[in-house]
Amino acid sequence: MGGGSGLALRHSISPALIGSTIIAFGTSLPELVVSTNAAATGNTGIALGNVIGSNIANIALVLALCTFIRPGMVADSGTSRSALTRHTVLMLVATAVFALFALSGTLDSLAGVVFLILFAGILIVLLRKGREEEDVEIESHGWADILYIGLGLVAVIIGAQLVVDGAVTLAEVFGVPDFVIGVSVVAVGTSLPELATSLVAAVRDEGAISIGNILGSNIFNLLLVLGISLLLAPAAIGSTIDIIVVVLISVAILPLLFARPSVVRGWSVLLLLGYAAYIAWSFGAVPIG
Repeated sequence: MGGGSGLALRHSISPALIGSTIIAFGTSLPELVVSTNAAATGNTGIALGNVIGSNIANIALVLALCTFIRPGMVADSGTSRSALTRHTVLMLVATAVFALFALSGTLDSLAGVVFLILFAGILIVLLRKGREEEDVEIESHGWADILYIGLGLVAVIIGAQLVVDGAVTLAEVFGVPDFVIGVSVVAVGTSLPELATSLVAAVRDEGAISIGNILGSNIFNLLLVLGISLLLAPAAIGSTIDIIVVVLISVAILPLLFARPSVVRGWSVLLLLGYAAYIAWSFGAVPIG
């Protein structure tokens, strides 16, 4: 995270853009590794569940936890209202397109191509609007920023894979279906980088990076990660409830970003409780034994 914030300062790029592109790509690498490997080996339930579960966790667990700890994080981030709105709208567009394709019951290679094209378009929009818009003081480490980023990405991949390997093995012992494993245990495991990055950014008063990381990661997951996975193998939608939940949670990000700090903490608690209920429902919806 320090490497990304340093690059933002050195190249006059807004911290929100760095968070939603470079850092978001880094923290989404575990999802990319896990989902593409799962799709390539025929475990499409894990591939799809990982993406859906990660996006839900990013908002209802990671961002909700950050805003519960620091309800004024968004207001104090220095991010302009226009930049915050733009990033949020793009994330909601990605979610809406995913949901529309999911209504068919199956996501195939055509959906994958559309997702990747949309991802390229969103990335172009972000980069074109990415010149410095906020006045945020961030420590720069010179060319060491690149080294920090590289080492961070390697650590993210190795660490996340270790967490996921252990969690999947444990879950399979109890006979939990692939999708439930993906949407819960695997999703939380691959969301650990977002959690660590966002919490550190929030503590350091770099809320713009924290917010950008969450919004960008959700875009990367739905369009890039899932897009590549669908080119490897189609994925069947097991339950429309999961699609409804990811849409509702994506919309539920709005109060966290635009409400008064006095409202944000209460909304954060509701999201955290909602996330716990969703995970409990996911495991309770199938017999275990």
